[in-house]
Amino acid sequence: MTTATKKRSARAIADVTQGTILATVDIAATPERVFRALTSPEEVMRWWGSEETYRTTGWTVDLRVGGKWRADGRGADGNPFSVEGEFLEIDPPHKLVQTWKPEWDGGHATTLTYRLEPIAEGTRVTVRHEGFAGRSESCRMHAEGWESVLGWLDEHAGSEEASAPSRFFLCRLLPPRPTFAMDMNAEERAVMQEHVAYWTGHLHAGTAIVFGPVADPSGPWGLGVVRVADEAAVRALEAGDPAIRSERGFRYEVLPMLQAVTRG
Repeated sequence: MTTATKKRSARAIADVTQGTILATVDIAATPERVFRALTSPEEVMRWWGSEETYRTTGWTVDLRVGGKWRADGRGADGNPFSVEGEFLEIDPPHKLVQTWKPEWDGGHATTLTYRLEPIAEGTRVTVRHEGFAGRSESCRMHAEGWESVLGWLDEHAGSEEASAPSRFFLCRLLPPRPTFAMDMNAEERAVMQEHVAYWTGHLHAGTAIVFGPVADPSGPWGLGVVRVADEAAVRALEAGDPAIRSERGFRYEVLPMLQAVTRG
């Protein structure tokens, strides 16, 4: 068993015999805040990485059980990389389980579990990364990596700047026809079920504030209000929506809100 070098308040232990990593950090923020930092694409790209190591340049997510995720980035040496996986369990804001398959690790898939526990000082984040049996060097390297990652997460989620209000946008999902809500077929109904699961995931992550169908006399349409960094983040959310990806004639209208009053 080896212990990675301690950095900041984050620490990690690699059990190379079992092929398991345990890492933890205490963050001065609520579990809801930390969960949003872990699952919101615009936030992940702000904090995951550093100039001297690598930067995450793209992060796409379908936040539902069975949904896919993918991160793209570029190392300090300029070389690109990617890692992807699938969500196995989602219990906002307490637990997130996903597979982890980095291209640099020979295509091996491992399982990653985040647990977020409320404590007096904020949130204790515990990472369990397993599936490295027989690959001790990869286990050690990932343990060192998790100390850095949890340190970055701590700096981001625990800072006042990270907690500052983002911009709010109103999104309208316009259906292929005015009568869609009344006469959708089985395939279209399946698309809408995926759409609802997609937005539910963003609701749990704190990106979506509210969403649902609007009974417009000229034909129902979908409404969503989101809190994101900028319009580019809304467009990324739009591109990932199963309704848009289905290519069945759905389209978004996105309007920035001049002001938003929320409960907190």
